[in-house]
Amino acid sequence: MAKLGFVGLGVMGSEMVLRLLSKGHTVTAGLTPGKFYVDISTVSPEYSRVVAAKVRAKGCDMVDAPVSGSVITLQEGKLSVMVGGSRETFEKLKPILLEIGPKVTLVGDNGLALVMKIATNLSLAVQMLAFSEGVLLAEKSGISREIAVEVLVNSAIASPMIKYRGPFVLKLPDEAWFNVNMMQKDMLLALELGRKLDVPMPSTAVTNEFLTAARGMGLVKEDFAVVYDVLAQMSGVSR
Repeated sequence: MAKLGFVGLGVMGSEMVLRLLSKGHTVTAGLTPGKFYVDISTVSPEYSRVVAAKVRAKGCDMVDAPVSGSVITLQEGKLSVMVGGSRETFEKLKPILLEIGPKVTLVGDNGLALVMKIATNLSLAVQMLAFSEGVLLAEKSGISREIAVEVLVNSAIASPMIKYRGPFVLKLPDEAWFNVNMMQKDMLLALELGRKLDVPMPSTAVTNEFLTAARGMGLVKEDFAVVYDVLAQMSGVSR
């Protein structure tokens, strides 16, 4: 069992702490020499490396460890954790990270797990927009929305994200799993990274504009699946 500090008890953080407590760990706060800082937030890789340097200056070490999944996958113990940092520190922290999710992968040095997280999240938003296009094309052809969703979430395009978020085009959750504001933050990080690395990001750029439109429509606190509503309104379809 370990004595752990945890900062940020939001939707995901609080669930992570509950899982750690259920495994018998003690969770409080504090960073002193010889300890480790695991940063689960999604920020720019460059900023994360700056923070890591400051942590090491205090005689500690840091890894960036963003996660892939939702509140549901976290509750089910199916979360995936990406880690950036030294292998030595990774091996020491891996047993604790496995208490959060069953898949923990070292992807490289500090900041690179965040690159992987950003690459993952941009795909989620792009997939959701493409899924919405398919639903609306079927719906305006005369197929009921419910049937279109049922077929698509059981088809070849049904990624895990589409399976659990696709039905949101029928009814949005009462509480957003990942709202427009949070997703657009990650899309902007992706676009910034693409500019620095000379990687064209056409689908990310277009999807980001739909998130901006959602903000303009007052939907910023809704789950990012609300891009369906933006596209639907442009198509003359009401929810």
